Amino acid sequence: MSFQDIIKKSVITLDSFKSISYYDMVLGLVVAFGLGMFIYFIYRKSYRGVVYSYNYNVSFVLMTMITALIIMTISTNIVLSLGMVGALSIVRFRTAVKDPLDIVYMFWAISVGIAVGAKIYPLAIFGSVVIGIVIYWLSKRKIREEAYLLIIRHSDEATGGVRIETRKLSGKLKSKTVRKGYTEVTYEIKLKDDNTSFLQTIAELEGVSDASLVNYTGDYAQ
Repeated sequence: MSFQDIIKKSVITLDSFKSISYYDMVLGLVVAFGLGMFIYFIYRKSYRGVVYSYNYNVSFVLMTMITALIIMTISTNIVLSLGMVGALSIVRFRTAVKDPLDIVYMFWAISVGIAVGAKIYPLAIFGSVVIGIVIYWLSKRKIREEAYLLIIRHSDEATGGVRIETRKLSGKLKSKTVRKGYTEVTYEIKLKDDNTSFLQTIAELEGVSDASLVNYTGDYAQ
């Protein structure tokens, strides 16, 4: 066999497409949809942020199905797979992800889509169940001490009372802003429970105009 025959045979092999049955296509998309809905359910039940985004959660379902579809497509031909990888490499996502845990859900959806597209259904199902249980369990664990920022705006006459109340909370002064007529201070405090009755006590001090409590995760109380 000459060198030209080898090249021609290689090109024919690369250009050949594998056929995917309708059963495999339907089964893959159905499994991807089911696991995507499982991710949707876990995200909705374990979400601990301030504003829940329905559209962002739905994107996990579609991301799982689209990834499975891409994997099924590139598995039919080597040349097509290389071309699609090159095409996908130019895609840039500009959406800012505020919660690092959201990135975990994105990788979870993509990984499940890859496993389903490669017809590794047991891995996709078992892995999703384990990951879902771990995320749900961690989200329901109660944190013993959470850090908060206590922001108080007061006049000069309330300085002594504010210092006394913040000492009771073992607050650490983080910032202080002095303007004409009032002072704004920010303390870092740690709470072992959800009892925020002290906030009302501080707000009722003579000379205190307002008091706010902000959790590092974005929860807000006033």
